[in-house]
Amino acid sequence: MTIPQISVFLENKAGQLADITHILSENEVNMRALNIAETADYGVLRLIVDDASKASSILLEHGFILTMTPVVGVAVPDTPGGLSKVLGVISDAGMDVEYMYSVFGQKDGQACMIFRVADTDGLAAVLDKAGIGTISGEDLGLH
Repeated sequence: MTIPQISVFLENKAGQLADITHILSENEVNMRALNIAETADYGVLRLIVDDASKASSILLEHGFILTMTPVVGVAVPDTPGGLSKVLGVISDAGMDVEYMYSVFGQKDGQACMIFRVADTDGLAAVLDKAGIGTISGEDLGLH
């Protein structure tokens, strides 16, 4: 089960992140997770929002360049070693994690991490076999 992620390409200039969060706020789009990666020339803002279709349309209307990417939400025990166990299962399956980041808050006492891998369906199957739950968009309050 995958979750839609919006990746917005940003110029490295002051105010870009403030502009995006303001635009989303004005349009009542609620962010569930975000991650920022940067290079010398640009940044990439990765967002999980409650309504990805609405958010992407609005951001495109405002001239932002973006892509939509499927990612997997994973329930990680909020205990020492919880993430290590999940990463061990992924490593043992020979899967490479392209990137990962956390979601705001917890669900049922567990942290939630977003994982980007080449084979999202394969990751979900590997985790399920290991008894590690994935998080649905519904679990995160996505539309």
